[in-house]
Amino acid sequence: MDLFLIDGIAPFFRGFDQEVINWSKAPFAHLEKGDGLNVKRLEQIRCDFRTFCEKAADAGYNAITLDDLAHLCIFDFYEPELIHKLFEYRLFFSELFEIADENGLTPYITTDLLFYNRAIEKHIGTKDEDVRRFAADACRQLFTDFPGIGGLIVRIGEADGLDVEGDFHSRLVLKTPLQARRMIEALIPVFEEFDRLLIFRTWSVGVGKVGDIIWNPDTFDAVFQGLEHEHFIISMKYGPSDFFRYLPLSRLFFRGGHRKLVEFQARREYEGFGEYPSFIGWDYENIRDKLIGQNMAGISVWSQTGGWSGFRRLTYLDDNAVWNEINAFVTVRLFRDQTRTTDQVIQEYYRRNYPDPHWRPLQELLKLSDEVIKELLYTEDFASRNIYFRRLRVPPLVNVYWRHIVANHFMRKFMRCYVSDGRRAVKQGFGALKKIKRMKELALRLGLPAEDLQFQYDTFSIIAAVREYYFLDFTDELVERLQKMKAEYEMKYEEPRYVLMLDTSKFKLRRAHLHLMLKTMFRGEHGYRLFDRIVMLNVLSVMYPLLKRFSRKAVPEFASESAMGIDSIFK
Repeated sequence: MDLFLIDGIAPFFRGFDQEVINWSKAPFAHLEKGDGLNVKRLEQIRCDFRTFCEKAADAGYNAITLDDLAHLCIFDFYEPELIHKLFEYRLFFSELFEIADENGLTPYITTDLLFYNRAIEKHIGTKDEDVRRFAADACRQLFTDFPGIGGLIVRIGEADGLDVEGDFHSRLVLKTPLQARRMIEALIPVFEEFDRLLIFRTWSVGVGKVGDIIWNPDTFDAVFQGLEHEHFIISMKYGPSDFFRYLPLSRLFFRGGHRKLVEFQARREYEGFGEYPSFIGWDYENIRDKLIGQNMAGISVWSQTGGWSGFRRLTYLDDNAVWNEINAFVTVRLFRDQTRTTDQVIQEYYRRNYPDPHWRPLQELLKLSDEVIKELLYTEDFASRNIYFRRLRVPPLVNVYWRHIVANHFMRKFMRCYVSDGRRAVKQGFGALKKIKRMKELALRLGLPAEDLQFQYDTFSIIAAVREYYFLDFTDELVERLQKMKAEYEMKYEEPRYVLMLDTSKFKLRRAHLHLMLKTMFRGEHGYRLFDRIVMLNVLSVMYPLLKRFSRKAVPEFASESAMGIDSIFK
């Protein structure tokens, strides 16, 4: 392994006061003022970026990713006002590239395929060959004008969220394996010519026939077979879904002779956004050990990127972002020195940050953190099941999603269909709360932010009570207790905080009928059944508009308004 990437998105969010932040891309509109860029914000980003690079390099990273290709290329068919603005962006990013280089970090640029505005749409049309030519021209321009860039990181399976503002919006234009393959074939000669790396991500939200590329070996082969090349790397998340626990290591890492990059997340978007400890060292060590001997190019660690929330701690820039930074440090150290254990890396982190040799309390805190997340945030009996819906592996965590805790009658019935021993789950959850109290004691001793553990305890107390609602007998007393906990929590913590979505009104479908419906629509293995090929992948796409009315009660509103929206998985 020789490539240790970290995302450099954190400095771009300083002062971004939006209530719910989309952490999936730099907020370019936030950097702008009038027809140009905001000089004060750019100066703040330069300062923060220098700090970020120094700390990332000190942790062991040697490359950094920045958003994005669209803002670094200029085409003569753009409007003069946009051309002027993009000249400013290019000058600004040149300064960032110099800062990265001074700290031994090679910059890589991200892009969706493809970014659009009205001028691009009018100029290139919709033909696949024109889209490929435009993408290749953009890459050629990037490498000609910015020779210090190490390469391009391409995302094809997800486009901009519904809330993205600015001069460019991306779309999914590669919807079949053949389209993806031909795009790679068109781009590789450009990367070979300039001796740069094309890093092609398999992350997808399930849109189109290529939407299962993250886990389906047939789709993987249809896109990548025979495309082994020294300037081409396949980048994959470690499991067949997003950054969750309880996922098996993707078997696609062992398929083909391509160089591969494994993606990790240090700021855990589904596990608190860094507001409390969510340590992942032992899980990542286990993944590393299974990948030894494979043709691995390196790792890519998302230290800030991902998710929708109002939580806004900035890794390497805020004093209270320590939980993200511990994860980022441990991850890169595990992979730079593959003979070291997680415990040894924790000991090194302690030695770097504390004057005494007594590192065991930190080890205990992080171990308890790992256990609490697995035992209470996740429901083990559900999370450990393999469940697939259409082209997606269903997330192991559905009842707590980003910053939302879902407590409604549908989720109660849904969880009961999969959890065989609800009383055990309730008992396990309240046992995890006791561990958080111990973690708070350890945090006080270590000089770590103990208030984060109090926030976690109060939040997870609600999750534990919601688990009672799921699995124990329904009582008015329990509902009143949840309502009281919700009110007290909202009084104690101003935004940002978790949101308890409490609605105990009846969902008019018997659990036996729901169970039958789930058994029909969901499957326990990744391979498609005949029913999936005929009905789920085809008929359901046509029928979905008619089913939306039924699904409103089951699908929380935030799922329709965040990311690409729930509708995208039915395309």
